[in-house]
Amino acid sequence: MDIKYHFETAWKHCIGNIVPLIILTLVVAAVSIVSIGILAPVAFAGYTHSLFQLLKTNREPKAQDVFSQLKLFLPLFIFGLVIFIIAIIGFTLFVIPGILFTIIIGYTCLYMIPIMVDKKYGLMDAIKKSISIVTSSHVTDHIIVFVIFCALTTIGGSSFIGFLFLQPFATLFLLSVYEKIK
Repeated sequence: MDIKYHFETAWKHCIGNIVPLIILTLVVAAVSIVSIGILAPVAFAGYTHSLFQLLKTNREPKAQDVFSQLKLFLPLFIFGLVIFIIAIIGFTLFVIPGILFTIIIGYTCLYMIPIMVDKKYGLMDAIKKSISIVTSSHVTDHIIVFVIFCALTTIGGSSFIGFLFLQPFATLFLLSVYEKIK
C-alpha cells in the first residue's frame, strides 16, 4: 500500500477545501456536544459521506451534509451503546481488557462507517465486510492505517485547533485508503 499517496491525496483535498472542511468539522463538533454525544455517530457518518463525495467527485462539503445519514441513527446508536457498555465493563473489571476490547473493535470496524455510507450496507453487513477487509490480505497495511488514523485523531483531539485541521485530514486519509481497497 502506498501510504505516501494517501497522505498526498488527503493533503490535497484538505488544502483545496480548507474553509468548507473547517465549517463542516465545527458543525459535527457542535452537533456532538449539543446532543451530549447521542448524535455523534450519525453526524460522523454524514461527515464521512460528505468527505467521501469530496474525494470521489470533488464536491465541496456543505454543513447540511452532517445530517445526510440520519437513517443510520438507530443502528449506530445501538452499536455505540453496546460497545460503550462492554468497554465500561472491561475498564471496570480490569483496565487491560477494556483497552484491548477498544483497540480490537476500533481495528475491526475501521471501515464500517465508510462501507455503510458508500455501499448502503446495514450495520451487521458493514461490520462483517470491515472485518473481512482488515483480516484478509495486507493485514500489516491495515494495522499501519489504523495506527496512523488513531494517531491523527488523538493528536487532533488534544486541542480544538488541532481537531479542526487533523480530523478532516485523518478522515480523508482513511477514505483514500478505503477507496483504493474496495
